[in-house]
Amino acid sequence: MSFTLAIVGRPNVGKSTLFNRLVGKRLALVDDQPGVTRDLREGQGRLGDLRFIVVDSAGLEMADDDSLQGRMRRLTERAVDEADVCLFVIDARAGVTAADEYFADILRKRARHVILAANKAEGRAGESGALEAYALGLGEPLRISAEHGEGMDDLYRALVPLAEEFEAANVQQAPDTDVDVAEDDDESWRPSAAKPLQIAVIGRPNAGKSTLINKILGEDRLLTGPEAGITRDSISVATDFMGTPVRIFDTAGMRKKARISDKVEKLSVADGLRAVRFAEVVVVLLDVGIPFEQQDLRIADFAESEGRAVVIAANKWDLEDDKPHKLNELREAFERLLPQLKGAPLVTVSARTGKGLDRLHNAILKAHEVWNRRVPTARLNQWLGAMTEAHPPPAPGGRRIRLRYMTQVKTRPPAFVVMATHVDKLPDSYQRYLVNGLRADFDMPGTPIRLTFRDQGTKNPYKDKADKINQSGALSKHKTRQKPKA
Repeated sequence: MSFTLAIVGRPNVGKSTLFNRLVGKRLALVDDQPGVTRDLREGQGRLGDLRFIVVDSAGLEMADDDSLQGRMRRLTERAVDEADVCLFVIDARAGVTAADEYFADILRKRARHVILAANKAEGRAGESGALEAYALGLGEPLRISAEHGEGMDDLYRALVPLAEEFEAANVQQAPDTDVDVAEDDDESWRPSAAKPLQIAVIGRPNAGKSTLINKILGEDRLLTGPEAGITRDSISVATDFMGTPVRIFDTAGMRKKARISDKVEKLSVADGLRAVRFAEVVVVLLDVGIPFEQQDLRIADFAESEGRAVVIAANKWDLEDDKPHKLNELREAFERLLPQLKGAPLVTVSARTGKGLDRLHNAILKAHEVWNRRVPTARLNQWLGAMTEAHPPPAPGGRRIRLRYMTQVKTRPPAFVVMATHVDKLPDSYQRYLVNGLRADFDMPGTPIRLTFRDQGTKNPYKDKADKINQSGALSKHKTRQKPKA
């Protein structure tokens, strides 16, 4: 990465389509209706041999008040101030509007470098609008079509002279999951500047996800407000959370599927679910006033099924009067409604005041450490022997089930394999017994645990090795018995 490129312009001129074109993926939501994008979204742009950070922004609107549009505009203006290059996009088919002229004047005063692009310029329909763009005083407009990929070579030639002036920034790392267990103690999983800890904050609408992330960042980086459903895209931002390098994903609020009728909201929820797959630790944010509703349970269960470490955070704790009583209620409901996450951290926070962020930070680090935990094979088999002796497996039809050998094959999340006989007869209750024992005896509370049984029949896992040893021993004895020829 050599610079930051912010795409700005009026609503519905094709900014998000161009963003997706530059990052090579459908990361930003695209729809015919204006105003789909509300937050700032960062991605890794690629154009020829150029590598850069590209930022998609909300459509600029002529609103200065504290309305949603006004807050969106202020957020976009912040992107203009922070970007190295601004790509000002207009709609060539609509021509230059009064709003375009107004925002061009703002860019001349605030942006470091401005490139003007007339989008939707394919065919004759966009010729007149592209010619009108000269009047904006921002240089020669680039005629492009974000949807069809036309004009990208012209954009490349315009960016090349600027690329050497800026340094790399904001490199997004994808987490490794289902990692094979190393023989030695591998500490490469610990968060670092090169590989920050990936955190996704998910929950129902208006639970305070964006407010919480802004408090962690120490600035109003994400759009917030009393309206539910402001966040639509899954936005990721890099920061230092109490000394830990992290990348945090803010996601759209997830309502019940039956209540979602708007196409954009459906896309937003799908985008949030995808963010969970890119995370290492998932923070399920609850509204302490109405915790553990059905949708909260579905969200937490989804994070667990995806194999991510989970932390439950109850927000708006500052509004609660009887805190001890409420905390006991939360813990009881958590254990009863989410048994698959038994032992996962449950913390209380206030996104508005920032209280409880230290508890949240410690809980995230603990969950991440457990998610990466490795148990030596020798300890596992000693433990397996003790567990089967205390509670032997059943013997359906008089056929005794034998658990012969156990090893850990992966981390992130911890995954174990047990070699056994008649595994098709082993009841689910016995598997739960072993999983709960792993959590308790190896200090792995809350993290997803994958336990697989493989049918070995009557085969001894060490038989082949023993046969080789016996054969080599017999061969050496045979050689010693042979007498040298005279």
